[in-house]
Amino acid sequence: MVLHRMLSFAFAVCVFTAFSANSLCFGWSIPGPVSHSSATFLTHGSASAGFVEYYPGPEDRVVPTPTDGGIRLEIPDKYKDRFDRWKDELLSTDFGRGQWDSYANNKGFILTIKINSNREKGAGTDTYLWDDTGKFVGATITLGDELEKGYPNPIYYPVMNSLSAEYTSYSISGKILAATKISHEFGHVNQTAQSNKEFLQTQNKLMPIYTSIFLKNGRNTSDTKLVELAQEMGGTPVEIWESREYWSEVNAMSFLNERINKEDFYCFVFNKIERNIEDYAKDYESRFDKNKALSGSPCFK
Repeated sequence: MVLHRMLSFAFAVCVFTAFSANSLCFGWSIPGPVSHSSATFLTHGSASAGFVEYYPGPEDRVVPTPTDGGIRLEIPDKYKDRFDRWKDELLSTDFGRGQWDSYANNKGFILTIKINSNREKGAGTDTYLWDDTGKFVGATITLGDELEKGYPNPIYYPVMNSLSAEYTSYSISGKILAATKISHEFGHVNQTAQSNKEFLQTQNKLMPIYTSIFLKNGRNTSDTKLVELAQEMGGTPVEIWESREYWSEVNAMSFLNERINKEDFYCFVFNKIERNIEDYAKDYESRFDKNKALSGSPCFK
């Protein structure tokens, strides 16, 4: 557990740094330089893992209230067959279809889904759209062209990491991994829809300021100014970021529960999710336990 806390702290330092500068520590790299208005991202240093989660900066756009919304696909022809496989996997579950249809049938919301080869094995959600009344009316999910590969670290990604079947004879389809990543990104859109715009923008505005001070003061989180900023933001940048990721992991877990509950490797995966949460996400355990996908799993009865 001590080692796990050390790993989490080292990773947290990298997350802090991601908001304002280049960083490379403990096997996690944050490319840069990064401006406050551009997206930042973290990637595991292992070439075999290669998962990247992209984090948006405070880029928001105000647009007229949509009347012709829905899901807009911007998929290059060479990736269409691949994307269709991932989409079919997602829509093979009631949960996945419900997520998809909630946006496909919403004429007041524009969800754009893209594939960009620069994202490789990762994904990200950004370009948030708001109308002039402050209503959330759009977002963009960008997927890497190698989404079927690459597993994130169990720190902050206990669900997606559970699909890495090392040390077992199980073979878990890359399509399932890709669909789980997509479900995770839908989770980010869902969270933003439930957020207060002004508070979200305050967080995005103040996180780079917090990080800049943090990096200059010897990484002292007890600094009076940092304490004040954290109170205004509702947490430190790392706490805000990790909370967003864990909520999206709950979304991914709901998809995964329905998709694999008839598979031989179901209990292998859900036992691994439980171990990852116990080891790395103890403070967030309750939000996973409240979800019937975990609390109602037959693997723990």
